Amino acid sequence: MVKPCNLYGCTIGDDCFIGPFVEIQSNVKIGNRCRIQSHSFICDMVTIGDDCFIAHGVMFVNDLFETGKPARSRPDLWRPTTIGNNVSIGSNVTILPVNICDNVTIGAGAVVTRDITEPGVYKGNPTHQKPFDAGS
Repeated sequence: MVKPCNLYGCTIGDDCFIGPFVEIQSNVKIGNRCRIQSHSFICDMVTIGDDCFIAHGVMFVNDLFETGKPARSRPDLWRPTTIGNNVSIGSNVTILPVNICDNVTIGAGAVVTRDITEPGVYKGNPTHQKPFDAGS
């Protein structure tokens, strides 16, 4: 862990790196051998598997503003996110409450709005799967 960072009420596995200016809220579980780069925000109700990489500036969201405004004191309206094992998430990705399976790469700047159920490379806003092509 590199200071300053805000960690409270979370569980972090073995051999993890947490970069500076990261906030990890309560009820977050991070697996073993994960790397969380600087300026990322992991909100309440997120579970991250083993061997994951979270790049700079990744934002997790648990409030979908279902009532037209923030559900500040209504955690019953918050939704969980689960990230599988061996998942790499590029810089400045936004992840809404979803489930992401094992062995996924998400390209920088993507917005993940729905579950990812098949391993692969995903990019765009909203994300979509594309066969890996080094030229794209």
